[in-house]
Amino acid sequence: MKIESFISRRYLVSKHKLNFITIISIISIIGITIGVAALIVVLSVFNGFGSLVSDLLMKLDPHVKVEFLTDQYPDQQKKIENILSSHKEIKAYSPFVSGKVLAYNSGKIEAANLKGIKADIKNEIYKLSSKIAFGNYLNEKNPDGIILGISLAERLQVITGDTVTIISPVGIEQSIVSFSLPTTKKFVVAGIYSSDNNEYDLSYIFANLSPAQKILGYNKTYQGYEIQLYDFNESFEIKDKLKMQLDKNDFEISTWFDLHKDLYTMMQVERWTAYIILSLIIAVACFNILGSLTMSVMEKKRDIGILRAMGLNEKSILKIFMFEGVLIGIIGTFSGAVLGYLVCFLQLQFKIYPLDPNQYKVDAMPLEVRLTDFFFIIAISMLLSVISSRYPAKRAAKLNIIESIKWE
Repeated sequence: MKIESFISRRYLVSKHKLNFITIISIISIIGITIGVAALIVVLSVFNGFGSLVSDLLMKLDPHVKVEFLTDQYPDQQKKIENILSSHKEIKAYSPFVSGKVLAYNSGKIEAANLKGIKADIKNEIYKLSSKIAFGNYLNEKNPDGIILGISLAERLQVITGDTVTIISPVGIEQSIVSFSLPTTKKFVVAGIYSSDNNEYDLSYIFANLSPAQKILGYNKTYQGYEIQLYDFNESFEIKDKLKMQLDKNDFEISTWFDLHKDLYTMMQVERWTAYIILSLIIAVACFNILGSLTMSVMEKKRDIGILRAMGLNEKSILKIFMFEGVLIGIIGTFSGAVLGYLVCFLQLQFKIYPLDPNQYKVDAMPLEVRLTDFFFIIAISMLLSVISSRYPAKRAAKLNIIESIKWE
């Protein structure tokens, strides 16, 4: 064992009785432990809620969306389909149209988003077929069939087999001038879906592509293409690739993040705010290391002089007090990491903090422990410990040998 590490450990733990310096060191260890544990738990909660929100939003959102900005032609549609087919990361893609409409039934009227999609289960983007609570999925053999969210169905008081009148705003100005009725079409409720997201269940109606094109005024054109990937984390990479292959003046490309950018940005800001605030706990604890070591240097001034007289150089003295500070950091950081992981493990296994599933869609506080966060927190804690130890250790190394030995 190196003499520097041996002496530093003796200084830290070999105390015949508690004194003020030892108490400060213990407080430093406790502070670092609490700070590291709190950071691990809080960031895991943010990760858990972030994943929960993403899962809920992406149940009815594509990973990537490509929309036409200019008039389109059949060869243009064929070109983009060939480009999309060439990317192995893409699992499925489908043309779509969408627009605001009014849904009417027996005196009940609700605003909704009508989306026209291809009724192909193999290339289904939204996995709606697995979310059907009542009735059936869209079928091209029943072109006038629609599926709507369970919340919207309750508002309209409809069940499968009922007729819903869809009123389109397309050409409404002309109809007002000519005193004629706006564009309307009667659809039959083929199915009712439940996505676990009340916002979507209340506002989205899905129809076959062809009748939706007609009532929304698209005729044989598309609004764009929606894309499903094997791994949604590759969305940004696919977006960049498509930007290089498609004219930015003709197409707008957006990812799942872009569709809800304000929400995700707010979540990131909250996450970093919590990280900074909780990091201050570690910083204060590390500041205690600085104070503890500074007083330890003053207390051990005579010992330092004797060690220097016996042949230890400045570098060795520096290492002794650096090791002492770093050892405090290691003990606190390791204890905090274990405590934080233990709290997360207990929550995941035993759900010690339950939630109302009707309000939060989950029965317990969601947690997601990420190794990147785990090691980043440990690295930051150790870095602060090293920085805090540097000044008093350097001060100890620069003490005058004769003055130190004279110290009473």
